[in-house]
Amino acid sequence: MNATPSATAEPPNRSRWLWILPRLAFVLFLAGVGLLLWISDRADKDERRATLISDVLWLEQNLRFHLARNEEVLGRVDAAQTSSARGFESFAHSVFGYEGGLRRLMWLSPDGTVRQTYPVAADPGIAGEAIEASPVLQSATMALALGKPVYSPPYPVFGGDWQFEVHVPVSREGRIAGIAVGVYRIRSLLDDSVPWWLAERYRISILGDGSKVLGTRSKVEAAFGGEDYQISFDPPGWGLALQAVPYHSSRPPASLAVSAGLVALAVIVLWSLWVLRRHAAHRMAVEEQLRREHAFRKAMEDSLDTGMRARNLEGEIIYVNPAFCRMVGLTAAELIGRRPPMPYWADRFLDETRALNDRVLAGEGPEQGFEMKVKHSDGTLLDVLVHEAPLLDPHGRRIGWMASMVDITERKREAEAVRHQQERIEATAQLAAMGEMASSIAHELNQPLAAISSYCTGAANLARGGASSAEILPALEKAAEQAQRAGRVVHRVYGLARHDAARNERIPLAERVEAALALIEADLREQGIRVAIAGDARPVVEGDPVLLEQVLFNLLRNAADSMRDTPAARRRLELSIGIVDGYASLAVADAGCGIDPGIADKLFDPLFTTKKEGLGMGLAVCRSVVENHRGRLWFEPNPGGGTVFHLLLPLSSP
Repeated sequence: MNATPSATAEPPNRSRWLWILPRLAFVLFLAGVGLLLWISDRADKDERRATLISDVLWLEQNLRFHLARNEEVLGRVDAAQTSSARGFESFAHSVFGYEGGLRRLMWLSPDGTVRQTYPVAADPGIAGEAIEASPVLQSATMALALGKPVYSPPYPVFGGDWQFEVHVPVSREGRIAGIAVGVYRIRSLLDDSVPWWLAERYRISILGDGSKVLGTRSKVEAAFGGEDYQISFDPPGWGLALQAVPYHSSRPPASLAVSAGLVALAVIVLWSLWVLRRHAAHRMAVEEQLRREHAFRKAMEDSLDTGMRARNLEGEIIYVNPAFCRMVGLTAAELIGRRPPMPYWADRFLDETRALNDRVLAGEGPEQGFEMKVKHSDGTLLDVLVHEAPLLDPHGRRIGWMASMVDITERKREAEAVRHQQERIEATAQLAAMGEMASSIAHELNQPLAAISSYCTGAANLARGGASSAEILPALEKAAEQAQRAGRVVHRVYGLARHDAARNERIPLAERVEAALALIEADLREQGIRVAIAGDARPVVEGDPVLLEQVLFNLLRNAADSMRDTPAARRRLELSIGIVDGYASLAVADAGCGIDPGIADKLFDPLFTTKKEGLGMGLAVCRSVVENHRGRLWFEPNPGGGTVFHLLLPLSSP
């Protein structure tokens, strides 16, 4: 008899797909993860590459500007400075004072004779020699022929270093008076021109033909794997290249090949541009360079969120950037040329602002910056942070003041909100602490009040029975003692309740501990907790006595509460007072249930509590108070069971 297939049986193809789909999904998931990791790695590499290129271009631009500035300085040498060795030495000192990389200066007559050199010790007896003695004859000859600066090819010197020269023809009264020669030591040029933050990231090198390293600045001497970036070093040209290699970088061979191709292409393009630029007029090249620098500075200034303002010595505004205009709601045309009082000065603070402005113009402004109020054109007042710095001309003379202005209105508003929130939390915590203290103090007051009632009742009974004054007097005296005890408790509570502001006093730590113990004495007796105080030291700290007493009260109260389920024979509270490494030390050890490791990290968080009736503010406020006193508060397990809270406070100076 043939069996009938079940109506619920799945087709074989469908069952096969149900097995294949999870595997396919898993493979696709792995592929997706791999793709994501590859994309992330690629993006990271692209970002590092972009940063590397940006830094190298910046350094190349900085070196180019540095060399061009030196050309200008050398071209300004006058006859008085070249006519005598003393005058040339003075000129060399002024150049070496602020121009890094230069290690030697020479003055050549139009016929190529070396007339002056500094320092002389670098090559004794060179003065008076002909230009043919130099290893860079071709460059000097080209400078005389072209009438513009020409750089020599690099050449080795003693000690394994390399250097090159720049020959700057100097014209006077329409004719060439001579050639000013500056000698650069490649290694010194890198040491003086590469900033420390760039040397922390890369090994910076200058390469010659055949990628020979002519000079380098390196943080460490180690192997440098991975990608690099190099760019044509022009000027001086002659096939020199500027190279940067990141520290500890590692790139795949394919990436290195692409990078090498891009660098090679960039070098070819830059070399072609340099060849073309050589055929352009010198004035056109300088003007183009100035236009590029201006555009670069303009783009940077326009992208800033910090307001920039420049004033001359009389306080007249000569420059503002777009961020400053947005900050005050006025256009550059409305601001440039204005003198104090400025339209953005706040009317309510006009006198203060005027006095601060006079101090700045007199060169007495705060070096760390200052805050002030400025008024937007719509009447809104802004809080700003201002830093003033001298504005110098190319000769180092002060010609005005440059100010940076940062809007801190929102920052101050947020700080104020945080401060108010903290005050509310502390007020809540104070109320909670007072409630807890009142609960304990009620226990302590009950005993003297009950005793007073008992003694007074006994005295009354004695009086009714016709007892003498001598018999009644002891009961009344004991009632008076209990009343005084209750008064002392009330006095302590009153001192806590009327505490309005923190005050600093010299506080004997042991006395504060004893005062806090007195506040919970009734609870300790009720629970049968024995108290032991160890340590002979009597350290003195400085701080607010009420706040510190609140901290000690919370620690002792928490220790007592932790031992409610502890057998009576083991209920022991151990206090240790001492001095550790210049700090007053207090250890509060209980024999309670201890602290669950799962909540240890949250124990000092606000609003976290393990008590049904607690608000979770006690330990948070304790740590805040201790840290405000420049101390530390932490806990650790008690080896005998329970918890030990440690408190460190700085000792008070005598």
